[in-house]
Amino acid sequence: MITWFRALTQTWFAKVLFLLLVLSFAIWGIEDTVRNFGRETAVVSMEGGDIEVPEAQMAARRELQRVQAQLGSGFEAEEPLRRAIAMQAVEQLIAERAQRAEAARLNLATPDEAVQAYVFSIPNFQTAGRFDRLILDQWLRQNDMTEAQFLRLVRDDLQRIQLSGAVRAGAPAPDRLARALVRYEQERRVAQVVELPLLDAPEPEAPTEAQLARFHENNPERFSTPALREATLAVLTAETLADQIEVSDADLAAAYESRRSQFETPERRDLQQALLQTEDAARQIAAAWRANPDFAAIEQAAQAAGGAALALGNVPRADLPIEALAAAAFAAPAGGVTDPVRSPFGWHVMRVAGITPGSTSTLAEVGDRLRQELALERAGDLAFERANRLEDALAGGASLEEAAREYGLTVARVTLDAEGRDAEGLPAVLPVPVAARAETIRAIFAAEQGRAPRLQEMREAQGFVGIELHAVRPPALRPLAEVEADVRLAWTNDARRRVQEEKAAALLAAVRGGQTLEAAATAAGLASTRMGPFGRQPEPGAPGLTVPRELLPVLFNIRANEPTMVPTAAGFAVAQLLEVVSADPAADPAALENAKRSAQQQMADDLNAAYVAALRARAEPRISPTLLQQVVP
Repeated sequence: MITWFRALTQTWFAKVLFLLLVLSFAIWGIEDTVRNFGRETAVVSMEGGDIEVPEAQMAARRELQRVQAQLGSGFEAEEPLRRAIAMQAVEQLIAERAQRAEAARLNLATPDEAVQAYVFSIPNFQTAGRFDRLILDQWLRQNDMTEAQFLRLVRDDLQRIQLSGAVRAGAPAPDRLARALVRYEQERRVAQVVELPLLDAPEPEAPTEAQLARFHENNPERFSTPALREATLAVLTAETLADQIEVSDADLAAAYESRRSQFETPERRDLQQALLQTEDAARQIAAAWRANPDFAAIEQAAQAAGGAALALGNVPRADLPIEALAAAAFAAPAGGVTDPVRSPFGWHVMRVAGITPGSTSTLAEVGDRLRQELALERAGDLAFERANRLEDALAGGASLEEAAREYGLTVARVTLDAEGRDAEGLPAVLPVPVAARAETIRAIFAAEQGRAPRLQEMREAQGFVGIELHAVRPPALRPLAEVEADVRLAWTNDARRRVQEEKAAALLAAVRGGQTLEAAATAAGLASTRMGPFGRQPEPGAPGLTVPRELLPVLFNIRANEPTMVPTAAGFAVAQLLEVVSADPAADPAALENAKRSAQQQMADDLNAAYVAALRARAEPRISPTLLQQVVP
């Protein structure tokens, strides 16, 4: 048998088989390398360094967080906006890479000392005017960033400042431009104005039934039902499952012990500090402070010794970044003065002006709240488990309603419009948390009829919602009998508008025919007002200057004595420009200087933007559309 095997290994068949085995193990062992061989891994390939997917994803998440922070917690970014945010983040990385490459080409360097000084000077990283490392660490955790990444960003920013500073310095604003801006901004005008509010129009004759019916039919958009959607909702939230979770007393006690820090209020101390440059001066201040607790006297003494004194306020121990200071301050009794403590900033002497003792809430005091928190946490895990089971049931062909009832989801059939109102115009009842209502309505109107339902996680609430769209009802004209009162009111308002529009058109024609607006208004029995001089911006409430907002841009684009007519929110307005009051830039040096600064700033911004665009073009970035989809947050 052994001889037979030896003979078999010498055949071509055995050699090919062994080769295949070796190749299969090699490929299995270096799967990632083989799988990615010849495949793109960079979202952007460019001169100055490629941009990989993880870096772009992190930048997109930070940009989304920034947008959400600006627009409030209720803001929910839709998919198109998320794609735009991802593209913006990628473009920002491209600009950074291009400028970094230019800095390297020009041999620009930023010393470590400059980076450190810049970080220490950032106000958000300071406590009582001093750099606080704890705040920086917290910021890094919140932004999912390492210290090395942050310092690289700072270094790049400083290099960009050097580049853009040199470019922006070449953008002086000519005096002629500044004077033109002042003349434009301070130019004022005088006009004769006639306002024709709809409320001043005479009451029209009552419409006939035929007129109402024709008006009703000709304006269907005013009297139609909104587009409605009929859908089944299946909702699974931690709140609905929390009642099914039992938390034992033993689990409650264990959770209390593991989270004890949440129920402890740390001791706080009202601290005053003197900072001196020498130990001898600090000891003299400590002795003087023990003899006289008057802080004003210590401030004067510290300044005379070349130092400073500062009230730190009521702070916990964790807010003192230097452990030696914290230990000294929290070891001293109330009213006590510490011995001098040395730090990188000098010699510190602190006095404890007051002590607020710490406290600990007992298990009996927080038990109910903690039990509810534990139940919600476990209910969240249960919700994920049931959501997976329901997804399997839906994949197996079960209807949304059947699967939802089997796994204890809340099921409701709703009919609503895009504003969340039902067919009667009342707020539709949705079985979702209030925070997720708007999100759910958007999801209903994004659903496609006939498509298999799927569960989707709610972004604004802890849970899932499944949507099955049954019908889409287009807008339908309501019967005249149902909306007759609304039709009658709209007809009356339109009749008034026609009357006032005819009066306004007649005034405009009279002025174009050679009359002044004042004379034409008097002949028509209408009041006119001379307004001005007024500027380009509305001046509400100013007598003689409150020009209808709709008139202002028109009056600053016509010539003297030219008339104009515009519809306004209240009705119509007719005006004739009487005078253009030019401004003298030399009479207002402050305005001239401000205009010059503004123009220079704008020119510098434009020049810098053109410079950055040129650097981007030279770097020749190539964006992968496929990998860009992975960047969308």
